[in-house]
Amino acid sequence: PGTGLGVSGLVADGRGGWRVVVGEGGHVTLPAANAREASLLAVLRERFGHVSAERALSGPGLVNLYDAACRLDGEAPDAIEPADVMARSEPGTAQHSVQCEEAVRLFAALLGTVAGNVALTLGARGGVFIGGGIVPRLGARFATLPFRARFEDKGRFRGYLEAIPTWVITAESPALLGAARALDAAG
Repeated sequence: PGTGLGVSGLVADGRGGWRVVVGEGGHVTLPAANAREASLLAVLRERFGHVSAERALSGPGLVNLYDAACRLDGEAPDAIEPADVMARSEPGTAQHSVQCEEAVRLFAALLGTVAGNVALTLGARGGVFIGGGIVPRLGARFATLPFRARFEDKGRFRGYLEAIPTWVITAESPALLGAARALDAAG
């Protein structure tokens, strides 16, 4: 998650190589796991019609989650940017906002749900990698958020998902590194 939400897979091609599975997974319907999430998604549905994962799991999505939390709490949302949501989500800071804190917590939870769904769909036993600009900026705080709990929260498939590792990509320009590797391999 960053400016949008991209989803892809890397699967063995059966000949010792790899094949990239490309799709539009960021536009799948975003599920709610509890009543508060259902209420927040209902606010987003009124605004957008279809609530895709990208509507919440992106920079603009952080602002959407903040706006929805404010509206449910009867408060007027400030006109803020994604970086402001993240900065104001830190407890104990001067501009702390409970709605920004909820937006970041919900972002991590929903990302865990979607990532777990992708892992189940692709059979991603080798792991799930989280890239983009948002999660790396959360740093060590990301481990305290409900991402992993929600990733594993799949009922009778909990054990299956518990065995799948998740990593945050922290490389400076991973897309450029991947493109360079693909060019080298093609050359």
